[in-house]
Amino acid sequence: MWISLLSACASNQPNPQLPQVNKNDPSAPIVNQIDSESAAPESSRSLGSLLAQISKTEGIPLATLEAGFADSKNLPQVRKLVMPGPPGFKKNWTAYRGRFIESVRIKAGTAFIEQNRQYLDQVERETGVPGTVIASIIGVETIYGRNMGSFKVKDVLSTLAFNYPDTPNRINREALFLDQLKQLILLCWTEAGGSLPAPSQNPAFKSNQFDRCLNQTSSYAGAIGLPQFMPGSIRHFAKDGDGDGIIDLRQSRPDAIASVAHFLRLHGWQPDMPIYFPITETEQNQAAIRRLADGLPDAKHTVQEFIDLGILDSRYGDLQAGGVAPQSKALIIDLPLINAQGNDEVRYVVGLENFVSIVQYNRSYFYAQSVAEFAQALGYKNASAIGELSPNRNVKRSSNKAAKPKKPPVKNVQKPKKANVN
Repeated sequence: MWISLLSACASNQPNPQLPQVNKNDPSAPIVNQIDSESAAPESSRSLGSLLAQISKTEGIPLATLEAGFADSKNLPQVRKLVMPGPPGFKKNWTAYRGRFIESVRIKAGTAFIEQNRQYLDQVERETGVPGTVIASIIGVETIYGRNMGSFKVKDVLSTLAFNYPDTPNRINREALFLDQLKQLILLCWTEAGGSLPAPSQNPAFKSNQFDRCLNQTSSYAGAIGLPQFMPGSIRHFAKDGDGDGIIDLRQSRPDAIASVAHFLRLHGWQPDMPIYFPITETEQNQAAIRRLADGLPDAKHTVQEFIDLGILDSRYGDLQAGGVAPQSKALIIDLPLINAQGNDEVRYVVGLENFVSIVQYNRSYFYAQSVAEFAQALGYKNASAIGELSPNRNVKRSSNKAAKPKKPPVKNVQKPKKANVN
């Protein structure tokens, strides 16, 4: 994850509950995952060794772990899917955007909001994360559950933990997926009624539920459910939105909605603030724009700096005009594309704190900008909200429309647990 920095309406101190991640590491996690060691320990470089280690440190019976992974498979197709593009491959923002901001997905997103309006409204009031942004993420990730992946999660993670392709970042990636494999085991153990550390005999443990959890389907990277959370993110950030005592990101829309909002809020989402601003590109500021677009998801500049350079219009530093406070942190986002004539171009925008929080969900500028623009297609107003919160605020009009920029307390949206879910 890449922890968000400053905003006009929030403290500049990182949340002490959040894992600290090297934002400048180009081989950092590809999707919402917590940090892991830079290299896998020797004792964990085989599946058998990892299971023995987990059994010893967590108290889970080794026989249970070995039975759960007795039929695990190496997946060559997954290894192919995580390979980088071929030599000469060019990223194309226009093509990427077109996959997500199109009529079928917009129609599905509109229906999702209508069907879940009451709960989206509630979560927005409690966390400050707009319902349209939550709906956008779930729509971009899985088209509201239509495409949650078809690989067994234990096979994906064991393949990528021990047989990652021979790429320059192989060591870091294997360590990442090794950690996620461990997180999956601990997640499934607790979901099946186990406890951590586990006694040698646990009458509450349900082995069939443990196996179902290990064998649930995921993406080719091991992401699970409607919002495509990695196992570590499920354990650390997922929420029981419907209050049934179970976190089910596959079937429960309230759980998925609450979890996305909780993740973004903990990772720096600034309520009632915009995500990005368009830039003014001129012959005079082109060199500065290109120099400042360093590709690092680190908002180390200010809106005022960009105004002074002529990159932003002065109204974007004015809260009354829908902008943000001049000292709000920002960065230049570069979006390479191929134009209609087949020539290379780059579109630039200014990313704000909320852009950085979305990048922490998935380390991709293309992804974050698609989420922002898809949310706009669903009714999100990409501007600051001025004025008192309306007691009848709803998802359609509350997305940056009738709210004073302030930082509401993060509330736990789940009801009292009936069972230990994580």
